[in-house]
Amino acid sequence: MIPRYSRPDMVRIWEPEARFRIWFEIEAHATQKLADLGVVPQSAAKALWDWWATKPAIDVAAIDAIEAVTKHDVIAFLDWVAQQVGPEARFMHQGMTSSDVLDTCLAVQLARASDLLLADMDALLAAIKRRALEHKFTPTMGRSHGIHAEPTTFGVKLAQAHAEFDRCRARLVAARADIATCAISGAVGTFANVDPQVEEYVAEQLGLVVEPVSTQVIPRDRHAMFFATLGVIASSIERLATEIRHLQRTEVLEAEEYFSPGQKGSSAMPHKRNPVLTENLTGLARMVRSAVTPALENVALWHERDISHSSVERYIGPDATVTLDFALARLTGVVDKLLVYPERMEKNLNRMGGLIHSQRILLALTQAGLTRDDSYRLVQRNAMKVWESDGALSLLDLLKADADVTARLSHAELESLFDLGYHFKHVDTIFARVFG
Repeated sequence: MIPRYSRPDMVRIWEPEARFRIWFEIEAHATQKLADLGVVPQSAAKALWDWWATKPAIDVAAIDAIEAVTKHDVIAFLDWVAQQVGPEARFMHQGMTSSDVLDTCLAVQLARASDLLLADMDALLAAIKRRALEHKFTPTMGRSHGIHAEPTTFGVKLAQAHAEFDRCRARLVAARADIATCAISGAVGTFANVDPQVEEYVAEQLGLVVEPVSTQVIPRDRHAMFFATLGVIASSIERLATEIRHLQRTEVLEAEEYFSPGQKGSSAMPHKRNPVLTENLTGLARMVRSAVTPALENVALWHERDISHSSVERYIGPDATVTLDFALARLTGVVDKLLVYPERMEKNLNRMGGLIHSQRILLALTQAGLTRDDSYRLVQRNAMKVWESDGALSLLDLLKADADVTARLSHAELESLFDLGYHFKHVDTIFARVFG
């Protein structure tokens, strides 16, 4: 995790002290249920919870020092807790294995991280919706292959982004549910030394559900889907960021990132206003996606357990969630403060002499009796003259001067086909579909 791209609430989920606190809760809840079942004394559970009620500090350095000797993090933690609690602590971890603690803890952390990410997405969706409604009927150039195609509205562009992130949110809700499972099933997952009721109790206390079959670990297909979902969200972030970057190019300049007072765009060129935030988002999206392949490769563990996944998850769990949290918040800020230039959009719409209306002419000629191929040929031969003049010529003027065209369409009919508003007659329908 890099502080530059981190926000404190998400970082706290992954701090060692937070992890150890979750470990303790798992162990103490398990001991409580074992006591209720008569497997261990009630005094053991009471001793753990009485100590916990004092709100003890977790001595991370001391635990690390024990691990330096034991070479086992869970054992180091149990030894340290025993030093604090006393003899009753010997009943902790009865029938459990390390993965019961580690995997259940990771589930808690990923569920909590998901909750922050869902809140981030809600904020982003709200910002996109506000700007989409603001520019619902702001005409702008629709482009395919980077080339002028037909008119759209800036609001429709943003409505598309809203629909995409709404899908992303639904995927994250599903991924959270998939990842939030608890395993307290003992070595190789057979419950030989720990009653399944213990797992059910711990799951309930931690807001998880039980893992139906956990071997010695929770199956990593769950984690693979979770990180794949984060990767898709990152790609959606990059898609919108890339759109803004293109719109900010000097030759286009239909929208740009907010440029704050005192901000400088270049160490060499004082005039520069660069899309640095959306460029940054493009890079951050790559980093989130870099977690996907290792998560997929973690699925294939040996037999009932190995730890080849462990080192991977120590990286990608914090890094992917912290980075995505930051990226979502940054994109929300970009959208919220985005500078939009309707006049420049209008200028670009008129840039190429009316070529953006070519399809309407094509369709009108076919309606007037020409074959599609002949209609296409007539429109294209005039359109290419406009193209080659770099928009200096007018498509409408050329069509009016083309006898083959005017044999089918009058001047008045041609003029009616250059109506910009024609393209926006179903914008309300699109918005109703997206926003309800």
